[in-house]
Amino acid sequence: MKKIILIILVLMMNFINATAQEMPKQKNEKEDFLYSNKFSILFGMLQPIVANGFNVELNYTTKRMIFDYSHGVSLKPPVVGAFKDQNIVLNIPYTTGFGIGYRISSFLDIRFEPKLHSFELYYKDDTQNDANKVKDFKTMTLGIGLYYRWMPFRNSDNKFLQGITTSTSLRYWQNVGTTLSNDEFSYFNKTSNKIETLKAPNIGIANSPIIFNIAIGYTFGGK
Repeated sequence: MKKIILIILVLMMNFINATAQEMPKQKNEKEDFLYSNKFSILFGMLQPIVANGFNVELNYTTKRMIFDYSHGVSLKPPVVGAFKDQNIVLNIPYTTGFGIGYRISSFLDIRFEPKLHSFELYYKDDTQNDANKVKDFKTMTLGIGLYYRWMPFRNSDNKFLQGITTSTSLRYWQNVGTTLSNDEFSYFNKTSNKIETLKAPNIGIANSPIIFNIAIGYTFGGK
């Protein structure tokens, strides 16, 4: 887990550095940004690597705006803190929502993102089925995301290659509501043999609101 967090932090620093270099360039962009009025499909890389799940994102760009819908399924993020202490693991059957953002340049944008996340809790070594479920609930988040989309072949004469797309994102998704009373619940833990309490988890890295991801996909229609 510590190695995963370290790798993510290194990638985040590289991302922040890349976006910092991009921002001064916006004055030199053409009035109409590249890849305007285009659809993109992207697949998250950290979901299968870190959380053993799947995520797909659909984007549509205008000259200055970007709209997206994303959906993740069967996510099993590493647990920390009280969840780990109580021998509880998380299963996220789905996480879903949309985003609307402003394009700072052809490749950099910032988005407002409301999301809904479904959680199921199980003991670590139990089969994950309804009979063994400790608790299920949903959380709602509101957040902001900074995205840098890079098209490595944008200068190619081949229109197909121009569409190959990567997207690196840094997001802050804060819990704003849950289906739990007081955003927590108590239960009898069969491992500790006593009543335990758990608070609704955050959706991000190490039970925080911070999310970092890299996605790979395709933008249709070239630049």
